[in-house]
Amino acid sequence: MDEELHWIAELCEAHGPSGYEGPVRDVLRRWLDGTGEISLDRLGSMIVRKVGDPQGPKVMLAGHLDEIGLMVARIDDDGFVFFQTIGGWWEQVMLAQRVAIRTRRGTIVQGVVGSKAPHVLDQEERKKIVDRRKMFIDVGARNREEAEQLGIAMGDPITPICPTERLGNPDMVVAKAWDNRYGCAVVAEVLRGLRQEGHPNIVYGVATVQEEVGLRGARTAAQSIGPDVALSLDVGIAGDTPGMEPYEAQAKVGKGPCLLCYDGSLIPNQALRHLALQVAAEEGIDVQQDVLRQGGTDAGAIHLTGAGVPSLVIGVPTRYIHSAASVFSLSDYHGAVRLVSALVHRLDRATVDGLVS
Repeated sequence: MDEELHWIAELCEAHGPSGYEGPVRDVLRRWLDGTGEISLDRLGSMIVRKVGDPQGPKVMLAGHLDEIGLMVARIDDDGFVFFQTIGGWWEQVMLAQRVAIRTRRGTIVQGVVGSKAPHVLDQEERKKIVDRRKMFIDVGARNREEAEQLGIAMGDPITPICPTERLGNPDMVVAKAWDNRYGCAVVAEVLRGLRQEGHPNIVYGVATVQEEVGLRGARTAAQSIGPDVALSLDVGIAGDTPGMEPYEAQAKVGKGPCLLCYDGSLIPNQALRHLALQVAAEEGIDVQQDVLRQGGTDAGAIHLTGAGVPSLVIGVPTRYIHSAASVFSLSDYHGAVRLVSALVHRLDRATVDGLVS
């Protein structure tokens, strides 16, 4: 595995459902060592402050650490683990998935999501999606005591198991939790690139917590920073798979990063969006635009901070998000890093003061 894919794999395969982001933060913190002043807010979001011009505007770059996951809710007498979902799961993608339970000891217990066998269901039941409340995780324990001896306890976090690998086209990668280790990776790459460069602002690279359960970390981090402008880095919906209609999603994997014109939590600052399009054209970066009719991003919380923060979402189209495995393009990721880096160099005081929609 090459160095870039090794880094992405380490980030994506770390266990980090909302509220349990510590292992992901540890990976990212190691990668960000030496890029700036690192601190944590009281909710657990990591903030890296890199000063270019001390009199320049505060530029917030935000990617969220957390992924959708599960939590141990109870263990029955036969040793089967029942769970609470964390974030937006769809029952249809959950059954038969291999999962990892991270115990309080720090050990990993593997299991598989199970339910009744289809052979015992009547024809009407077979047509229905299995209710998540009737699913369970089989860890191979014979009883509750054996499951507890493995270290499993109520409240332990659970994530899918999906090794990070290149597909037949080496630009295409499958991984878990690209939503939103993508954003964290972009923040890290941009900050690493700024180590030896001047920039006309103060950059705050932020890895937020608990985005998947209500944009919570973005809210506390933005209140702590008080940014003048913000870029939220999060994945977008790929519209290039069978059955997808243009009105559902338009962005295509491999065609460049995507600027959102709308999502369920944000109408972006139009001057900032137009600036991003202009910078992309000047830098020769292919970009796409799309709308996300449902769902939100960290920008939804950030832009409401204080008197308001001009904000924009820069994503990459990703297939099969909010499932155990996502598919994305490395070239889209590289384009996003280039675009965000170029924007940082353009966001001086005069430009930011002029960001009026």
